[in-house]
Amino acid sequence: MILDPALVPIFPRTAGATPEGHLTLGGCDAVDLAKEFGTPLYVFDEEELRAACREHIEAFRSRHADSAVIYAAKAYIGRWLAALLAEEGLGLDVVSGGELAVARSVAFPMERVDFHGNNKSAQELREALEAGVGRVVIDNFHELALLNSIAQAAGRRQPVLLRLSPGIDPHTHAKTTTGVLDSKFGLAIEGGQAEEALVEAQAASGLELVGLHCHLGSPIFDLEPYRQANGLMLDFAARMRERHGFELQEYSPGGGFAVQYTRDASAPTPDEYAAAIVSSLKEACGPLPLPRLIVEPGRAIVARASVALYTVGASKEVPGVRRYVSVDGGMADNIRPALYGSRYEAVVANRLGEPATERVTIAGKYCESGDVLIRDLDLPKLWAGDVVAVPASGAYALSMASNYNQSLRPAIVAVREGRPRLVRRRETYDDLLRCDLLPGEA
Repeated sequence: MILDPALVPIFPRTAGATPEGHLTLGGCDAVDLAKEFGTPLYVFDEEELRAACREHIEAFRSRHADSAVIYAAKAYIGRWLAALLAEEGLGLDVVSGGELAVARSVAFPMERVDFHGNNKSAQELREALEAGVGRVVIDNFHELALLNSIAQAAGRRQPVLLRLSPGIDPHTHAKTTTGVLDSKFGLAIEGGQAEEALVEAQAASGLELVGLHCHLGSPIFDLEPYRQANGLMLDFAARMRERHGFELQEYSPGGGFAVQYTRDASAPTPDEYAAAIVSSLKEACGPLPLPRLIVEPGRAIVARASVALYTVGASKEVPGVRRYVSVDGGMADNIRPALYGSRYEAVVANRLGEPATERVTIAGKYCESGDVLIRDLDLPKLWAGDVVAVPASGAYALSMASNYNQSLRPAIVAVREGRPRLVRRRETYDDLLRCDLLPGEA
């Protein structure tokens, strides 16, 4: 028994089935995992994770040897994952003191850490300098002055990149589009902000301006926006060289690489992203020396590697409309469907080979009508106790998880060669109460 061929590119590449029709992940029976660790449960396939890391490094370095792959931690980070990424030679793109703390807790090589964000606090910037992060990506004039002051006080000269807004629409969801003019992120090339910031950064004694950065949004299925961005960014760099003697040592077109979530929406491969980005970079450089290239995949590393497991509970039939089947998770562990209208696939992990016999809507357990994980999906008849597996759940579900309705955030298990390893325990009621103080408590 095998997976539906249309779903193979969405599940981890080790996914399979037992003779009894149970889904397997990394050689582990998903039904057994649900019994042992409970549900909701996020299962990460370590082999899939490592393969994705290596594919991205090979895709870019084979075309431009001086390339760095920096994982965007906002997609999901945990101590176990940070350690794995360090082993695989990736860098880390952090956007908060908390993400930096995770990296520091596993002795992640700080020279491979870039610190992003549109409103970094003075405390976060001090922590970044204390840790010795490789690059701070400056987002605005306030941060430019603040970081310069902090670096001067510390007797440091911090290497930085400027994040620019090239004014390109990548044709993705409005809430995840970041490279257009009307965005909270970056210094606009149009209107002269970017040039003004560049001149100011060059003159700042606490800063060493080494490069330029942009990020268009996510997920980007079309390769053309990257080509356009490279052209605009390198044209800007050439003008700044001529006007202000700026030498572009490093350049990042950001990340935003898409992944396949549903059977009918394939995404470009790492090779295809690399071919488009590197070729257009080389073409756009013209007389400029080819800079070090930094790319920042996030979901493209972790999304496919994880499968979320849920247990079916109540059902509700709305005659002539739809059948709702509720599971024991939902928007508290994966808000993407409610927030972005994101679509997923699912299988019945304990009855993998059975044909679809009904159209159902998989609903969550939380007190919101919008708490729906998957709308109108064809599956075998579902009964209470069945285990539903939702693939491509590794990106942004866990990092955006909450305690809505005072729910407990799920456990996370990493699997490899038939062995499961608990990498994050399920929260407890004590965890929920630990930070709350009654009068007189401290």
